[in-house]
Amino acid sequence: MTGKSMGKVIMVMGTSSHAGKSVLASALCRIFVQDGLRVAPFKSQNMSLNSYATPDGGEIGRAQAVQAEAARVMPEVEMNPILLKPEGERRSQVVVLGRPTQTASAREYYKMKQDLWPVVTRALDHLRSSYDMVVIEGAGSPAEINLSEHEIVNMRVARYAEAPVLLVGDIDRGGVFAHLVGTMALLKPEEQALVKGFVINKFRGDPSLLDSGLEMLRERTGVSVAGVLPYFTHIHIPEEDSLGLDPQPSSDGEPLLDIAVIRLPHIANFDDFDPLRREPGVSVRYVSNTADLDSPDLILIPGTKTTVADLDWLRQQGLADAIVARRKTGTPIVGICGGYQMLGDWILDPERVESEHVEVRGLALLPVTTVFEGEKTTHQVMAKVVAGDGLLAECTGAEIKGYEIHSGSARGETAPGPFRITQRSGRASDDSDGVMDSEGRTLGTYMHGLFHNRDLRRGLLARLAGWKGVSLPPPTVDVDPDAEYDKLADFVREHLDMELVYRVTGIKG
Repeated sequence: MTGKSMGKVIMVMGTSSHAGKSVLASALCRIFVQDGLRVAPFKSQNMSLNSYATPDGGEIGRAQAVQAEAARVMPEVEMNPILLKPEGERRSQVVVLGRPTQTASAREYYKMKQDLWPVVTRALDHLRSSYDMVVIEGAGSPAEINLSEHEIVNMRVARYAEAPVLLVGDIDRGGVFAHLVGTMALLKPEEQALVKGFVINKFRGDPSLLDSGLEMLRERTGVSVAGVLPYFTHIHIPEEDSLGLDPQPSSDGEPLLDIAVIRLPHIANFDDFDPLRREPGVSVRYVSNTADLDSPDLILIPGTKTTVADLDWLRQQGLADAIVARRKTGTPIVGICGGYQMLGDWILDPERVESEHVEVRGLALLPVTTVFEGEKTTHQVMAKVVAGDGLLAECTGAEIKGYEIHSGSARGETAPGPFRITQRSGRASDDSDGVMDSEGRTLGTYMHGLFHNRDLRRGLLARLAGWKGVSLPPPTVDVDPDAEYDKLADFVREHLDMELVYRVTGIKG
């Protein structure tokens, strides 16, 4: 590293995916900010279909955007210099410093890693030279011994930055003691020395029952448990991956409105629907087969990185026919990004950008054709609802914000779209977005974050309730993301040894 004054670092690793690394990193970002430090998140390599557009139009993992929000800073591409977006079982789009570079197989990417390591170190050095503290997140497990020689996201980063490590284990899934001890046993001695504390996450019950196990952990590894974090449901932080999707209905009691989200194999940016799950009287459930689809009041088709492949999956599952049939009987449908593309007449890919299929028939529920192009569109956007009927009749004129991340453009529809884009990446715009059918019950848009806009969300739900002949309970106060991060910080402070954290980072003696 270079530079006279480099920011301090701490790294959060996990014994497995979904152990709670991202949420703990978010908490630490907010805690350090509350304590007066300038903080940035960092994850060198993120494999995720949940992504986000930075203010300058770069693309990073959604988790790092959330952590930046927790740190009260604007997201930048250096916070996640490498983003892998899976396109199949063995291929991913490789996004470097916010821009897609190529699609690579696992073996091809394995060979690329050494060339990408300087990108990682430069990004980390840039953040450390600009901030007092960088909270680094690992990926998966650091004990994947078949990958350790060439990994660029876990212990290699910790060694480079000389970062103290908190190792997180998920006790809710069972086997947490074996996971922690086994992970330490598979690390090299110099890597073991970097682990300064264990964090046991998602604990339910009386923590005193863990006392003997915690002591045995310390005896076997020489590392103490820095905290036991209880399982919580009262704090609302976006999930990083689809492992966090709750398969149960989200509304308390008997729901008045039933919303079905199609759980595509490559579902992306599913936190688009989180605000709907918190609305009283509304149930949001994820559906992957026709038996579970039933007769919802609204069907949502989310974004996906592989529109053609997931559309083929819809047909194989019988869901394509079921969705079309539901629409013919009056069920409203909203498609976002890839879901919007599926709703059209055709998907054309003359340059084979996404698949080997040059032409694919869509669900033919919207009069639009998608044409895939080589360049990806990534923008933060401001927009206005201009449609005056159908699903959007109760929110005409609402000012909304969101973001676009997509390949391909919609063609063939000459009428103005239901949304008017007024700003893209900070620049004035006057573009149309989306399509709504003549009945106003099928809607497609490229804007992610649509339902995070209160006026639009509540207007659309009111329209659905009116069509069904029910009255929704009064809405609760909207979740304030900033207040949620404060709640998360307070929760973690209560259960994590922050004196140890400050000591090992060198901020306090």
